Amino acid sequence: MQAQTDFLTAADVAQPELAGVGAVVERSIQAGRLVGSVVLAMRDGRLVHQSVHGMADREAGMPMRPDTLFRLASVSKPMVSAAALALVGQGALMLDQAITGILPWFQPRLADGAVATITLRQLLSHTAGLGYGFLEREGGGPYQAAGVSDGMDEASGSLEENMRRLADVPLLYPPGRAWGYSLATDVLGAVIERASGLSLPAALARWVAQPLGLRDTSFAVVDPARLAAAYVDAEPRPRRMADLETASVFPGTAGLRFAPRRAFDAQAFPSGGSGMIGTAPDFLAFLESLRANDERVLPSWLVREMARDQAAGLMLPPWPGRGFGLGFTVLRNPQAADTPESVGSWRLGGAYGHAWFVDPARALSVVAFTNTAFEGMSGRFTVDLCEAVYAAL
Repeated sequence: MQAQTDFLTAADVAQPELAGVGAVVERSIQAGRLVGSVVLAMRDGRLVHQSVHGMADREAGMPMRPDTLFRLASVSKPMVSAAALALVGQGALMLDQAITGILPWFQPRLADGAVATITLRQLLSHTAGLGYGFLEREGGGPYQAAGVSDGMDEASGSLEENMRRLADVPLLYPPGRAWGYSLATDVLGAVIERASGLSLPAALARWVAQPLGLRDTSFAVVDPARLAAAYVDAEPRPRRMADLETASVFPGTAGLRFAPRRAFDAQAFPSGGSGMIGTAPDFLAFLESLRANDERVLPSWLVREMARDQAAGLMLPPWPGRGFGLGFTVLRNPQAADTPESVGSWRLGGAYGHAWFVDPARALSVVAFTNTAFEGMSGRFTVDLCEAVYAAL
């Protein structure tokens, strides 16, 4: 799929066996769980489903469009990971090298003060001993006390300044000994900058966006008129996010500090883990490039490594039955994960309301971008959508 391919009409795209997918989206909109969404599916390299429902900006009366722009949150992670792996493919980086050779100032220690070695592979697989401020206990912990930004708030300073603050906080565990969702991809962004001599936005453009023709994917809003408003779960329907908003993904945690206007702040540092802006068709084109091994972004051997469970033997508390590759989860056990996806399927999401999965065994890629946190990332909608896709297949 070319990112800029003109969308087919509903009659051209909709297949009888996928009719249930659109119905799931429509029910979620009508029930008031989602404000708007763009859902795309490809199978065997062919676009087989397109659903565009609801409002991009409810208060302004702006309907959702196929090319609506979204704040991507953690949808950024696999693309930044791919940029780092592109440098591995060129020999500029090595998966098992210590990152202190690239960032000599990034040397976080263990709780007992012992020096720890973090490798590039551990950053990519989230086994580096790092964490996230939003996952700390309610009221905050060491990350928030040190002023470490999760990349979605209005934190001031540069990427390096934020990573230096992170380096002053003790690691949560010895690298490689456990798994934890973390700011590792932000550190990865700093590694990419130092290894390439480019800013992170320029590096992403050079090694991901340009090879795929992704004109709408970057760390900036290319067309403000197309950017979806952000909403958060509420009763009886989602409410528009405030300029500064804190919402917890898990009960008892500090919560994510959202700043939707950060998307327009040219001074905000580029967060590798959560800072990009893009569209559903652009991201689908990226996923399909990896799934089809077309080598426009990565050589086949690195795609295989990206999709291999790098956290074997380690538990992922948020995702039972799943392991982690180099940028996204990898399904180990469909029964434990309670999913119809095939073993080896890739999946992640984005806190602003996004879900996606790739099932290589079924040559299937599905992208569901919404503007509703957290329903569009981890709510009932994501379960219903996945079940409808596999029921259709």
